[in-house]
Amino acid sequence: MNFINRNVAAGLHEEIALELYSPPSGAQRKWPIRYRSIELVAICTDLGTIVLASIVSVFLYRLCISWTAAGFANATGSAIVVSAMFVSLLKMQGMYNPSELLVLRSQVRAVCGALLFAFIVLAAAAGSLNVSDEYPRGAGMAFALTSLVLLVIGRALIKSLLMRGLSKRKFAGGNIILISDQPQSSDVGLLPTLNMLGFCVTKHFRLPSPRFGSDHRKRLSARVIENARGSNVEEIIVEADPNQWSELRAFVAELRVLPTPVSFVPVGALSEMFRRPTRDLGSTVCVEIQRGPLTFLERAIKRFTDLVGAGLALVILSPLFAVVVLAIKLDSSGPVLFRQQRCGFNGRSFSIYKFRTMRVLEDGPSVIQARPVDSRVTRVGKWLRRTSIDELPQLINVLYGSMSLVGPRPHAISQDGQFDKVVRNYAFRRRVKPGLTGWAQIHGCRGPTPTAASIERRVEYDLWYIDNWSARLDLAILVQTPIEVLRGRNAY
Repeated sequence: MNFINRNVAAGLHEEIALELYSPPSGAQRKWPIRYRSIELVAICTDLGTIVLASIVSVFLYRLCISWTAAGFANATGSAIVVSAMFVSLLKMQGMYNPSELLVLRSQVRAVCGALLFAFIVLAAAAGSLNVSDEYPRGAGMAFALTSLVLLVIGRALIKSLLMRGLSKRKFAGGNIILISDQPQSSDVGLLPTLNMLGFCVTKHFRLPSPRFGSDHRKRLSARVIENARGSNVEEIIVEADPNQWSELRAFVAELRVLPTPVSFVPVGALSEMFRRPTRDLGSTVCVEIQRGPLTFLERAIKRFTDLVGAGLALVILSPLFAVVVLAIKLDSSGPVLFRQQRCGFNGRSFSIYKFRTMRVLEDGPSVIQARPVDSRVTRVGKWLRRTSIDELPQLINVLYGSMSLVGPRPHAISQDGQFDKVVRNYAFRRRVKPGLTGWAQIHGCRGPTPTAASIERRVEYDLWYIDNWSARLDLAILVQTPIEVLRGRNAY
């Protein structure tokens, strides 16, 4: 590659560096698709896949049972409804972004969740409209299974093609001019990314430092205009530190004579600000520096799940509760329920409910955690603690709203203060309600925390859960919890 350098006054660095890129002869042929079109292609692929699944399921069902013309019409309508809901749900979750399409595991989870929701709505609509006879349950099941299989296979193929296109630079892209204040190297900055996405950087200019003055900036804009005018350049990209915004604004203003779009790519310390979500605050743009752990809608969904789940669990488990109450009364003297102050959401204290498993009722500034062999634990208490049945009265806390079904486990206030001094970021756990079970518990972090390492490991799991919360994650934790209870790790 050839560089053309123009030196300025003595003691000054280079003003402008021009790099000319010419594609090597015999270069690999590009695919007729641009990187920015991947999202649209993925959406169209899903729509076609669901329609194809409907056709395949109708064909398979027809092999076994004859079907009327009305049945075929209903199958077509079902495919339209399911595909529209499915694509809309994934689009709202951002699952069609190319970076998300590369994560197959999260794609499969999203596909399963969206498809399940779409077919539940479809079944409810079919029942309310009394068309279930014209669209039999067997055909619907075949449609659902075929859609799931084809969509998962499609996701695997999309990931494979996307990785191949990126690694071998197969995507087509337009000609651009790159203006950068970063070091001119093929291995740093925006240049390798542009090449990977298929763009052809025809010219690469070095943005002069503001200390050189406006004359150097005007010479650069004149060079850019000279190279862009009358050429097939489709876009001008400026890669620079936002601290130079006053100079950049003046520079871009000089490029307005060109009918070419100009894009800005921020780099440096302030570039992180551009990745933050924004919202309008009157006529002012407000940047979200720290996001709340859950949005209003997410809190509503979680609370609804807590109310329904805790209510049903209390009704179903009421016979077990009666047996446990009787066993505690016959085994030792004292109350059936044990109350203790715990630290909850935003540091607020609340009374947690548990079945009494010890002969003592410790609460206050000094609480001793249970040990593997503890004389304080009653005979019935050992069984209750090992099976975690002693924690079930916390369903009452869930109904009251001081706890959730899933979340970081709350600790006694005295222990909470100790852990806060020992473990960095421990207080971050209080950004959500504590839970009856959690991400840490299904990974074996149950029972006492005798060492700093054990509480640090638990905090890592809790913070990951807070940062990656979803309704599907809560459901997965609730399903996994009984399995972990049966394993009995660290339960005593």
